[in-house]
Amino acid sequence: MSDFFDTGLGITLLIAAQGLLVIGFVMISLLFMVYGDRKIWAAVQMRRGPNVVGVFGILQSVADALKYVLKEIVIPAGADRFVFLLAPMMSFVLAMIAWAVIPFNDTWVLADINVAILYVFAISSLEVYGVIMGGWASNSKYPFLGSLRSAAQMISYEVSIGLIIVGVIISTGSLNFGDIVRAQDGDFGLFNWYWLPHLPMVFLFFISCLAETNRPPFDLPEAESELVAGYQVEYSSTPFLLFMAGEYIAIFLMCALTSLLFFGGWLSPIPGLPDGALWMVAKMAFFFFLFAMVKAIVPRYRYDQLMRLGWKVFLPFSLAWVVLVSFFAHFELFGGAYARWMVGG
Repeated sequence: MSDFFDTGLGITLLIAAQGLLVIGFVMISLLFMVYGDRKIWAAVQMRRGPNVVGVFGILQSVADALKYVLKEIVIPAGADRFVFLLAPMMSFVLAMIAWAVIPFNDTWVLADINVAILYVFAISSLEVYGVIMGGWASNSKYPFLGSLRSAAQMISYEVSIGLIIVGVIISTGSLNFGDIVRAQDGDFGLFNWYWLPHLPMVFLFFISCLAETNRPPFDLPEAESELVAGYQVEYSSTPFLLFMAGEYIAIFLMCALTSLLFFGGWLSPIPGLPDGALWMVAKMAFFFFLFAMVKAIVPRYRYDQLMRLGWKVFLPFSLAWVVLVSFFAHFELFGGAYARWMVGG
C-alpha cells in the first residue's frame, strides 16, 4: 500500500483527500460560526436567538443554508449574467484556497511552502475582485457604490496588515507559518508568544482584520442605512449564500492568522501541557468570539472616519513599528525577543 502512495496517482489521491479534509473542517466550522454569531448577538441583546431547529437550535444554520439553495436565483434584467454569477463563486473559492497553507499542528498543513504569508496576501488581494465584480455586474447604483467602498477599504487596511506582519517576519526570519509558530516555542508558555513583544500591533491587527473582512463596525460596503446591503443587494439564493460563506471563511482565516502570528498557533499556553491542533482550534474559536462581540456592541463608523483611521493612524503607526522592530532585532535588545532567528541560529 505504501508503494501505491509513492506513485503519481497515489500522491494525487492523497492530496485530494487532504484537501477535502480541510474543506470539510472549514465548512463544518462555518455552520457553527453562523450559529455562534447569532447566539452571541442575541445574548448581548438579551434574546434567545436560534432555539427551535435541532437541540438548542444548532441545526438552524443547516436549515438556512437549505433555504438559500432551494430558492429561485433572480438575476436583474440589465445585469451581466456571466460576471454576476462568477463574482460570488470567485469570493467563495478564493476564501477557501487560502487555507492550503494554514497549519493546524506541526506538519499538519496541506502545502508547507516557504512563502506562505505571500501566498495568503496574494489570495486576499484577489478577493476584492469578487466584490467589485458583483457590484458592477448588478447594474445598479447601490451595489456599485458598495463595491467601490469595499475596494477602497480592503486596500487601505491590507497595507497596515502587511506592515504589521513584516514586524513578525523580522522577528522570525521566515515567511513560513510553521517557522513563525516554532519561533514562539519556549519554557514560559504563553509569555514566549509574539503577543507580548508585539503587543501594540495585536490590537491594530485585530481592528484591521475587522475592516479587511467588512465586519461591524466597519461594514460600510454593506451599510443598510445608506446602501440597502451594498454589493449584495441584487443577490438571492445560492449566489448570496456563496458571498456570505466567503465572508465568514475569510473571517475564520483571520482568526487563524491571529493565532499563528501572535498567539503560538498549536502551542500550549501552559508549559508541560502537550501541544496540538486542539489548541489551534480553541484559539481560533476565541478570536471569532471577539469578532462576534465587536459586532454586537460597537456602533458603526462613518466612512470618512474609517478611511482616516486606516491612512492617518494605522499606516504611520505600523510603519514606525517596523522601523522599531528592525532596530530591536539588529541590536538583539530585550534578550533577543525581537530576533528569534538569531537566538535560534
